[in-house]
Amino acid sequence: MRSLIDNARSFVTHVAERADEFRALEAGQRPEVLFITCSDSRVVPSLITGARPGELFELRTAGNIVPEYSGDHPTSETATIEYAVRVLGVRDIVVCGHSHCGAVQALVGGDDLSAVPAVRGWLERTVAWPLNEPVGSGTPDLAVPVQRHAVSQAERLRTHPCVRERLDAGTLGVHAWYYEVHTGAVREHRSDGRFHLL
Repeated sequence: MRSLIDNARSFVTHVAERADEFRALEAGQRPEVLFITCSDSRVVPSLITGARPGELFELRTAGNIVPEYSGDHPTSETATIEYAVRVLGVRDIVVCGHSHCGAVQALVGGDDLSAVPAVRGWLERTVAWPLNEPVGSGTPDLAVPVQRHAVSQAERLRTHPCVRERLDAGTLGVHAWYYEVHTGAVREHRSDGRFHLL
């Protein structure tokens, strides 16, 4: 914690050195991309993308999960998506899964989550693919199930009314990415059904 406090104290000097850039942020935000990813501390969207302040609108959830849309019972996640799409007018949405994901490991490994009932409920309620289908994990980084999970979350995202409207109008793109925490490599899901290096 000490190093975080020290950096927070010295950050004002960093801002002063780039005063014009940070002063421009007073006028509001106009991010072009909504970046949906896991809460995992190893995944840092601005580090991965090189985004500057104001360029990414971020949504972090356990397991980069996009819940089903419900107008009657809105969630923080659906509110964030709706705000990004309808108010901020983002042009693209990235759903980014990552290697060594604890949430996906719990899903495919059938981990005992009785000690964390909220986590268990979140994963059980929001997982978009059947757990009894083979996912071919095969490797410790869980590449196959994590990639499959990212695609399924992007598909669910496309069912949200605000997203569907913009997709139909041709003014929004939805992308599924896979980030390797141990190499820094980023892959994107393409129309051939496979993930390719960016």
